[in-house]
Amino acid sequence: MKSANILVVDDEKTIREGCRDILKNDYYVECVKTGWEAINILSKNLFHIVLLDLNLPDISGMEVLEKIKRMNPEVEIIIITAYATIKSAIETVKKGAYDYIAKPFTPDDLRLSVQKTLREKSLKLENDYLKEKMVARTEPVKIVGNSPKMQEIFELVRKVAPTDSTVLICGESGTGKELIARDIYRQSARQNHPFLAIDCGALVETLLESELFGHIRGSFTGADRTKHGSFELANGGTFLFDEISNLSLSMQAKLLRVLQEREMKPVGAERPIKVDVRLICATNKDLRQEIAEGRFREDLFYRISVVVISMPPLRERREDIPALAAYFMEKYNQKRKRHIRKISSPVMKIFLNYDWPGNVRELENVMERAVIIEDRQIIRPSSVPSHLISHQTGKEKPNDGLKSLEELEKEHILSALQETSFHKSNAAKILGIDRKTLHKKITKYKIK
Repeated sequence: MKSANILVVDDEKTIREGCRDILKNDYYVECVKTGWEAINILSKNLFHIVLLDLNLPDISGMEVLEKIKRMNPEVEIIIITAYATIKSAIETVKKGAYDYIAKPFTPDDLRLSVQKTLREKSLKLENDYLKEKMVARTEPVKIVGNSPKMQEIFELVRKVAPTDSTVLICGESGTGKELIARDIYRQSARQNHPFLAIDCGALVETLLESELFGHIRGSFTGADRTKHGSFELANGGTFLFDEISNLSLSMQAKLLRVLQEREMKPVGAERPIKVDVRLICATNKDLRQEIAEGRFREDLFYRISVVVISMPPLRERREDIPALAAYFMEKYNQKRKRHIRKISSPVMKIFLNYDWPGNVRELENVMERAVIIEDRQIIRPSSVPSHLISHQTGKEKPNDGLKSLEELEKEHILSALQETSFHKSNAAKILGIDRKTLHKKITKYKIK
C-alpha cells in the first residue's frame, strides 16, 4: 500500500519525471511545474510531502513555501535546489521547510530524505493525537474477572489479537467494551502504534466526518486550515468506533469504503489518501435488529463482525463482584490518598443482590463514592448510595412481588436523578451511561 501522497514542484521535466520514477513504487506522486499550480492542487487535496524547487517560472519557491505553510502547517516541505542556492535553501528551513537536497542528487539521496521526513511527520502526528487527549497507549489496562464467561472472553481475545481482523464487541453500557478493545490492541502487532477511540454519539454529523477524515482548508465555514483526521492519526495502529450504531447511514457508507478500499477522502478533497488501520467496533444495541429496522447497513455489519465478542452484564457474573469491588477500592485508595482496608459483609451482600443496570462502570462509581465519604477503614452501608439500599430492602420483602426489569430500571434512573437534583450529566455518571442514552431512557419512561 502506498503510504503517503507526495507533490513534486519543479519546472524541469527531467527532475519531475526522475522524482516520480524513484518514488512511485512506494508513494502516490503528482507533479506540477509552477508555483501557482502547486498552490491550486494543495487547496483541493491533502499531501504529506512537497518536493519544492526554489527557482520557479511564475513565483519564487520561498513565496510558495510561505503560502503552503499558511494553508497547511502540517505538510512537510523538502527543498530541491542547485548548489548555488544552498544558502537560500537553508533560509527556507528556518521558515518551515524540513529538509533540502542539492541538485544533482542520487535516487538514494531522495529516498533517504523522504523516509526521514515521513518518520518526523509520523512523530508529529502521534504527538497531535496525544495532545488531543485521545486514548494514550501508556494508560494501563486492568480487566478483573475470574468467572467462566470472562475466561472465555480472555481466551478469544488472545486468539484474535495477533490478527488484523475487525472485531465487534457487544454488550450493555458499562460492561467494559473499551477495555477489551484496548486489551486486543496491546496484544497485537500494532501495539507500538496509536490507539484512538471515538464515541459515535458524541459528535454531530457535520463534525464527525471532519473529525474522522480530516478536511481541506476552506472546505466549510470555519475550516481555516487543513486538518488531519483521526483515521490518519491512527495510521498503522488501531481505531475504536464506540457505539457504532449511532452512525448515520451516510457515514456508514463512507466507513464501508474505508474498510473496502483502505483509503479515505478528507472533507473538500478531490483525491483519497491511503490508510492502514485495524478497526474495532463496540455497540450496546442489537445490530441485527437495527438492520431489520433500516438503521444499520447489512454489508457494513458483515465487514465489522468478523469476530464478535459479547460482554456479559455484571448481573450474569456476580462471582466477579467481590474482586471488582476490591480492585476499585484499592484504585481509589491510591487516587484519593485514602486508607480503606475492607468492605463490610452487609455492603457485599447489598452488592451481590443488586442487579447493576450500569454494570462495572456503576460499581466503580459506587466504590469511588464510598472511598471518598467513608470516615472509617471499612466501607459500611452508610457509604453506599440510597438506591442500592432501597433496592436491597425491596428484595427482602416477601409480599412485594417481582418487578420487571423495565420497572427496576425506571426506579433506578429516577433515584439517580433525585440524588443529583435532576442534574443529567451527574446522574448519567452514577448510572454508568452517557448523557444521550440517559435522555432516551427519560423519554422512554416519561420521567419528569
